[in-house]
Amino acid sequence: MSQGHHNDTGELNLTEATKPPPVGVDGPVEFAELWRPERGSEFPQGPASILLKDGKVTADQIESALKQQKENSHLTVMEALVEAEVVDETTALKATAAYFNIPFLSIEPSDVDPSVFELLDPEFIQRKCVIPVRREDDKVIVGISNPADIFLVDEIKQRIRGSVRMVVISPADIAGVVEELNESRIQGVDEIMQGIDEDEVEVVETQTDEVADLEKIAGESPVIRYVNFLITKAVQDGASDIHIEPGENKLRVRYRIDGVLFGQLAPPMTMHPAIISRLKIMANLDIAEHRLPQDGRIRAVVRNQRIDLRVSTLPTTHGEKCVIRILDSKSILVGLENLGMWDDTLHNFRRQIHQPHGIVLVTGPTGSGKTTTLYSALGVMDGDTLNISTVEDPVEYQLGFTNQVNVREHIGLTFAASLRSLLRQDPDVIMVGEIRDEETARIAVQASLTGHLVLSTLHTNDAPSSITRMINIGIEPYLIAASVNAILAQRLVRKICENCKTPETVMQEGAARYLAKHNADISQVYRGAGCDKCRNTGYKGRLGIYEMLEVDDEMRDTIIASPSLMDLRRACAAHGMRTLVEDGLQKLAAGLTTIEEIARVTET
Repeated sequence: MSQGHHNDTGELNLTEATKPPPVGVDGPVEFAELWRPERGSEFPQGPASILLKDGKVTADQIESALKQQKENSHLTVMEALVEAEVVDETTALKATAAYFNIPFLSIEPSDVDPSVFELLDPEFIQRKCVIPVRREDDKVIVGISNPADIFLVDEIKQRIRGSVRMVVISPADIAGVVEELNESRIQGVDEIMQGIDEDEVEVVETQTDEVADLEKIAGESPVIRYVNFLITKAVQDGASDIHIEPGENKLRVRYRIDGVLFGQLAPPMTMHPAIISRLKIMANLDIAEHRLPQDGRIRAVVRNQRIDLRVSTLPTTHGEKCVIRILDSKSILVGLENLGMWDDTLHNFRRQIHQPHGIVLVTGPTGSGKTTTLYSALGVMDGDTLNISTVEDPVEYQLGFTNQVNVREHIGLTFAASLRSLLRQDPDVIMVGEIRDEETARIAVQASLTGHLVLSTLHTNDAPSSITRMINIGIEPYLIAASVNAILAQRLVRKICENCKTPETVMQEGAARYLAKHNADISQVYRGAGCDKCRNTGYKGRLGIYEMLEVDDEMRDTIIASPSLMDLRRACAAHGMRTLVEDGLQKLAAGLTTIEEIARVTET
């Protein structure tokens, strides 16, 4: 078969698929492959017109399919024709490919380049039914079963971060090849684990109970090696969490790195019970209990590095899901100057945490770095001359210079009860993990008014919202005005990878609209092209964006009047407060992050 010609089945080989596209009435194929205008008014429009023209279907059959589509909005006309067995799936897909003027392929596992297959994570490939095939002429060939889904095509291009050429491949072919490639990858896990010793992760002070079968299976060498490999690789990759999620027929393993989950090589589903049991043994949990959630802790040494692991199991439909939080005490005390604050914000925050009394609040959603900020604040205090105490739920990091209390609500040791006891311990500085209710808030206010510095967190969207939240909890505005010294709202955004950082020559339309919306005059932005050091994401590491509200006498008068949230935000803006978005845009202009990251963490 000569290059550029169809074979008897209408398929193209990979070389033909990547031949430079012709230019026709709709322009170059790369523009026509997503959408092409309908020609004329003949019935029907869309890919079904190809089938009608070729005599594969009749007008009556298409009319019936249209009616079926109206009854079920999730079906396309082509899917309705296949469901009615008017045409088979391959014929329908070939017609769709012909309509969009892109090639149709049949592929085997040998056609797929493993290094290109790795460009998309396994979970995305299986969920979206797509497959990266190989590179040709500096383009990545990606198979897709529905070329009309322009949003999926756009997402693929964003994830691959390079020139992409789409081809049509049947879902059955994609699923078969993906399954075979994943099986070969799973088999490769054994090879990877050959370098992992059973003693690679040394569990400190772990006790186990005798539960015959589960303990025997969990103690077998391959299971131990895999769990050690899982933990060791997560620590090496800088992951904060490991997710082990059972599905109906497969096991999914993901690491959270820089706040985003990434799929990893997963073992067969048959290993799932043994892996969970092994983790339960390490965390000293009940391996015979599968019906209730359990929480435990593992203290381990991973390659001479002391690591704390917080293990949480949750019964789900297909088995127990397990999430492992990796707690590294070295990473928590990063230093205030390394958090990403501008000099003025850092100076003001340092001044506030050295006040003799009052409340300093750090706000933001879960995972926004509040604990890191508070621990870093405690780290710059003089632990030798000050009595510093914390109340946390739970205590995640051991700090040698503080007295840490772990909340245990089931025995009555709540935030409020712990605070009352701490006030009888002659404290100078008290850190409260979170203000959740009126009782805790009222004790914190009273402590600040009687000569103690109180640091705490709230789950609010911005700094002004913290004032209204405390009023809604039940604290009188005059007490808030008298006790609160400062509020720091924060988010974490991913940093552009310095190794592959490049100027963005043409700003996307959405990015330009975002800048115009916020009246930002930024002419040059940057983006990570993707490299080995950042796992081809374009991002490496994170930094904070901040909103610092200092409560002076003028602001205290505003708070006493119990303003609405909008009035309070206007007052803060007039007071000169830099908002989260404004701080993020300054970091954008400095080439530290991207518009997508700022929008991701600040837009509701």
